[in-house]
Amino acid sequence: MKEQIQALARQFHADTVANRRHLHAHPELSFQEVQTGKFVAAKLAELGIEHKHGIAANGVVALVKGKNPRKRIIALRGDMDALPIREANNVSYKSQNEGVMHACGHDVHTSSLLGTVRILHELRGQFEGTVKCIFQPGEEKLPGGASIMIREGVLENPRPTSIFGQHVHPPLRAGMIGLKPGIYMASADEIYVTLKGRGGHGAMPHECIDPIAISAQLIVSLQQIISRYADPG
Repeated sequence: MKEQIQALARQFHADTVANRRHLHAHPELSFQEVQTGKFVAAKLAELGIEHKHGIAANGVVALVKGKNPRKRIIALRGDMDALPIREANNVSYKSQNEGVMHACGHDVHTSSLLGTVRILHELRGQFEGTVKCIFQPGEEKLPGGASIMIREGVLENPRPTSIFGQHVHPPLRAGMIGLKPGIYMASADEIYVTLKGRGGHGAMPHECIDPIAISAQLIVSLQQIISRYADPG
């Protein structure tokens, strides 16, 4: 089957590149992936692949059922949203949405997952089980499209026993993948801190509480947690 997968990957390569360039030229911000979701759903419909569109507003889920579809169920996931960045590249598929760019590679994730679905669909008579392919909105913005999709039942009916995500990593040579136990890529959370000052008169600064000075000290101190107190090992 390895040779068949490689042959199909070569056969579908031009379409995958075209899909990626279309998505790159038409990026949409987190939870605004209206046209992106429609594009994915339309491509799946063209291939006759079972899918559902509209999970977490713009998310799409495709099912590829092999022989004995209940024997084993795994999921593949790719994100679809872009970033609020102005693209400076001068390429034919440059972003047409001013101030929005696929600068984090989600256009690659979406197009490669579409290509993967297509290959799986072609080989569905040669493997046992079901592959659930999840096109996720809102990866870049909290609370994150994943949590909303899960709340709306994306991991049910059928429920996968494992799920695989992937992310492009330019330092790796083309054709290679990187794997390691535990956490691999970084992520971020948001915290909100409220500082309450107290006004007063310039002649009596000792009776005031200056939130600007406190904010500056807090920012420096938080950065020092990483640079001075966290064990890099």
